[in-house]
Amino acid sequence: MVPAWLLLLCLSVAQVFPEDWYAELNVEVPENYGGNFPLYLIKLPLPPEETEGKIVLSGTPGMVAEGLFAVDPESGFLLVTRALDREEESEYQLQVTLETEDGRVLWGPQPVLVNVKDENDQASGHQATATVDVFIVENTWVPLDPVHVPENLKVPYPHPIAQVHWNGGDVHYHLESQPPGPFDVDTEGKVYVTEELDRETQAEYLLQVWAQNARCEDYTEPLGLRVAVMDDNDNAPVCSPRDSPVSIPELSPPGTKVTRLLAEDMDAPGSPNSHIVYQLLNPEPEEGADGRAFELDFTSGSVTLGDAPLRAGQNILLRVKAVDQGGAEGGLSSTCEVAVTITDINDHAPEFTVSQIEPVSLPEDAEPGTLVATLMATDADLEPAFRLMDFAIEAGDVEGTFGLDWEPGSSHVQLRLLKNLSYEAASSHRLVVVVRSVAELVGPGPGPGATATVTVLVEKPVPPPRLDQSYEASVPVSTPAGSLLLTIQPSEPVSSPLRFSLLNDSEGWLCIKEVSGEVRTARPLQGAQPGDMYTVLVEAQYEDQPTLSTSATLVIHFLKAPSAPTLNPVPTRHLCTPRQDHGVVISGPREDPDPAGGHGPYSFALGPNPTVQRDWHLQALNGSHAYLTLALHWVEPREHTVPVVVSHNAGTWQLLVRVIVCRCNVEGQCMRKVGRMKGMPSKLSAVGILVGTLMAIGIFLILIFTHLTLARKKDLDQPVDSVPLKAAV
Repeated sequence: MVPAWLLLLCLSVAQVFPEDWYAELNVEVPENYGGNFPLYLIKLPLPPEETEGKIVLSGTPGMVAEGLFAVDPESGFLLVTRALDREEESEYQLQVTLETEDGRVLWGPQPVLVNVKDENDQASGHQATATVDVFIVENTWVPLDPVHVPENLKVPYPHPIAQVHWNGGDVHYHLESQPPGPFDVDTEGKVYVTEELDRETQAEYLLQVWAQNARCEDYTEPLGLRVAVMDDNDNAPVCSPRDSPVSIPELSPPGTKVTRLLAEDMDAPGSPNSHIVYQLLNPEPEEGADGRAFELDFTSGSVTLGDAPLRAGQNILLRVKAVDQGGAEGGLSSTCEVAVTITDINDHAPEFTVSQIEPVSLPEDAEPGTLVATLMATDADLEPAFRLMDFAIEAGDVEGTFGLDWEPGSSHVQLRLLKNLSYEAASSHRLVVVVRSVAELVGPGPGPGATATVTVLVEKPVPPPRLDQSYEASVPVSTPAGSLLLTIQPSEPVSSPLRFSLLNDSEGWLCIKEVSGEVRTARPLQGAQPGDMYTVLVEAQYEDQPTLSTSATLVIHFLKAPSAPTLNPVPTRHLCTPRQDHGVVISGPREDPDPAGGHGPYSFALGPNPTVQRDWHLQALNGSHAYLTLALHWVEPREHTVPVVVSHNAGTWQLLVRVIVCRCNVEGQCMRKVGRMKGMPSKLSAVGILVGTLMAIGIFLILIFTHLTLARKKDLDQPVDSVPLKAAV
């Protein structure tokens, strides 16, 4: 009897097969084992418990039917149910698979070779008594169980997959495959596959093996062997092509179906290798967004809209990854692309860019057809058909006084006058213009921007200002620039300020104050002769209505220059800069040479020079004197000649006032620049004297130092004994 610890031997697995084909397991069992049964032989590498299926054990003919071997489903051990006899069968070839109810293989096949170890249980010696029993043995030419061969199997070829056995001798075997395949049988009845198989090319073969004699005559009917090619994950999913993009209307609710991806896998249908799942690659959710724009069912490949809003006109490329083996690691994958276009819908009502137009004034006599205002409207939709607009006057035009004019497809409309206005009937019109979309609107209705209000004010005609037909003035030819000639006044009262201007002033002698209408000489009347006339036009227009204007003629008569009166002498005075509270008093004449001139007041004015008017200020003191001061805080210190125009009765003349502007001390006295005094040296001569003195001193010092140096050298050259000794004290 053999000890129990010798019953089980170590398993030796050769790593020669790929991941989908399992290496053969070898185990030895002693024959005539006398221990307890069932005897556990080896633990099989079954898949995890989550895999549902039944364990199928196949192998040597008759072995399964006799229940010689079995697999414990709980522990996964291969076990033998009774003692084995090597002389009856020396080895057993087993296959273990995990299959579904319909026969689909989930795991395996796992080949197991059981060798029966020989024991010395037969008699030996020179003499033996044998009893020969003749038994009628079972026919070994029996149908074989189906064989499962993985596709793309990486092993040396030819590779054995099954064996047939004819009971008698003198036999050779013949094999045929339907359809033709890479199979062969040798003289011992071993069936081989001669090259790699491809399940996608042929998933199953039916082999027939004949046992024949030397004359190729069949002993019996052939045996059939079904060879099933097991699937290998050698095909990636393939996405169905799409010719046109998928169109989705904007504002579609979440959950709206976009498309369904259908990827195909050429691997075995229903197997893990053809189990496809889907993964959305892009578009990725935008940063800060509440959700995704698209949702994907990873099992069915159905794409629906998510919570993130989409805009009309967007072109989105969906990229979805299709992975076989249910998305497990190592599965093959490919990328599917779907173009999605978000189409526009008429969900935006047109609106005016300006909803409140500033009041528009129209004269009462405005002609029909006059343009009142132009209104602009916009529509946020993208589709041209959704941007077509229709305009109408919704309120404020009961009499049909106004109308709208626009071109089809245009975004602006013109408001025009159709009938004559009447100030008495209505002094103003408040028109409400509405814009609508021609196409049917989807979603919310028009907002407040769909209307625009236009206020039209009716104005009564205003007559132009009225002037006298002509104005005349007589001036001496000696009149200086800046002299007042006359003031233009309207002949009737006006309700609005006037603005005056001169026309055809060819000589440039005159100028007019724009607001007051004062006409003055712009420059001396050079070239004018006594007795001549000079004619210009004076134009007056309303300040707020420049189009309403009128004109009148201004005639200037030139007179002989009168003799100038005797003026009081104006002494030369000085003024301080920076400016102080001082000025120059200018007085009128002491006596009038023209007794008829009377004793009227004198008027004083600065000359027309802009610089003089900027730098100086002239103020009347009384009827015969004026006060001249600096107008600026700082004026260049020098002597200035200030022209002053003096007018008295009908005479006008110019007075030149000499003023010295200078810097002043604290007492207000003018500080003048002092020149060089006679007999005193100048700066240049003083510098020359100083430099000469310094040079003389330097030369004298050089001579002294040179003399001392020579004397010292002479003393050093005398011998020591020649120096007299000092007398001791």
